[in-house]
Amino acid sequence: MAEANWYVVHTYSGYENKVKANIEKTIENRHLEEQILEVRVPLQDVVEMKNGARKQVQKKMFPGYVLINMVMNDDTWYVVRNTRGVTGFVGPGSKPVPLTEEEMRPLGIQSENVVVDFKEGDTVTVTGGVWADTVGVIQDINQGKQCVTINVDLFGRETPVEISFSEIKKM
Repeated sequence: MAEANWYVVHTYSGYENKVKANIEKTIENRHLEEQILEVRVPLQDVVEMKNGARKQVQKKMFPGYVLINMVMNDDTWYVVRNTRGVTGFVGPGSKPVPLTEEEMRPLGIQSENVVVDFKEGDTVTVTGGVWADTVGVIQDINQGKQCVTINVDLFGRETPVEISFSEIKKM
């Protein structure tokens, strides 16, 4: 399987969240979850003075840019490039250049892969998050997203939920 990397996409100013939402909808509609893993609009907390009062607000770190973790191929390039509000990938000419580890560090994006000691069919306990203390059987492992899918009992029905590697332990 091809390697997923983080790419930077240039958008019209103020369209960052719209672009993120549009790409996420396209991923769902075209079932590209395995190829476009995450779309991010990096935010930072900033303290603003308004009318003499300090106010904490979230500002976009890079107005006009969206980060996408994806496997680059003709399909994914086309989908992202033709999303409304996208003006193009960042890189020389038409060839997108993935971010390096050094460029990703200040953005709070770690690319280290968690090595897991469980496999499909293993029973695990959820250790954190909304499903803490839930016990489930692993249905699927997604290395790219660093999560597993387990079935949980929701209103008397088996419902698949994604749980991060860091929030489960083997029983």
